[in-house]
Amino acid sequence: MGKVFGVARRAVLCGAAAVAVAAMALPAWAQSKVKVAGIYTVPIEQQWVSRIHTALKAAEARGDIEYVWAESVANTDYERVMRQYAEGGQQLVFGEVFGVERAARAVAKDYPKTAFVMGSSFKPQEPNFSVFDNYIQEPAYLTGMIAGAVSKSNVIGMVGGYPIPEVNRLMNAFMEGAKEVNPNVKFMVSFIGSWFDPPKAKEAAFAMIDRGADVMYAERFGVSDAAKERKVLAIGNVINTQPQYPDTVVASALWHMEPSVDRAIAAVKAGNYKAEDYGPFSQMAHKGSSLAPLGTFEGKVPADVMAKVKAREQEILGGKFTVKVNDNEPKSTM
Repeated sequence: MGKVFGVARRAVLCGAAAVAVAAMALPAWAQSKVKVAGIYTVPIEQQWVSRIHTALKAAEARGDIEYVWAESVANTDYERVMRQYAEGGQQLVFGEVFGVERAARAVAKDYPKTAFVMGSSFKPQEPNFSVFDNYIQEPAYLTGMIAGAVSKSNVIGMVGGYPIPEVNRLMNAFMEGAKEVNPNVKFMVSFIGSWFDPPKAKEAAFAMIDRGADVMYAERFGVSDAAKERKVLAIGNVINTQPQYPDTVVASALWHMEPSVDRAIAAVKAGNYKAEDYGPFSQMAHKGSSLAPLGTFEGKVPADVMAKVKAREQEILGGKFTVKVNDNEPKSTM
């Protein structure tokens, strides 16, 4: 299941009524499949949301869940969709509520027997509202090391969506990694004010390339297109886009939502689901993130740099090196 809600959005919304009774623990579910819904404010192709969707589709393919979703849901409509899914009997709901925190948490209070796992900058809310985030600053740091090494102009351009913690921490980690191997590197930083506007991101990237950037940090779709057209390099974020840009994307910091998704499904099925912070399960130690293989750039990044990257990776995995979480807005240095 999983399509068509209105013209602009693909979704399936169940309509059977369900009365929520306040309780501090969610029930165990005897049936073999957990009923899961996803509510997304952007298309499922958008890289951040695609990681949740991909993990849930994998669980569906295994036969663990029944999965429906709604995409491109406006913030003004988000609360209604949450309520409709909860009323329809969905046991577990995933989504992102960065622009609708108050309304989403109010819905969770009204449906204490529904488990919610939502992308959020804030803390969990008992008994049933868990939070997660893309804590992939560790591989972002490693890609920064690679970017600092391959830049010949010592100028890196960075295009992000909004300067919120979820974006800032990755950019800051990337910048620190680049400076480790190249103390002379400078950064241009820009935010386009949208989560999904490839043409706008592309134009922002063009402006930076025109000012000397020869490596682009592609936090948003559209940046790698600009890099490809101008024949400069790019660093990917969240997903591996090298197959689409084999001569452009050198490396990527990958996000894997499977550890978080599988944990939530198991908890709901066992009847011991509780509100918690799933953020740590996006870290490398939990296999929630990783450095993508260099692929077509294997052997093109200096061997001594890759040795440093691999050493840092092992130190991170072994708990001997901690990538600082810096949620402050990154600033241009030129």
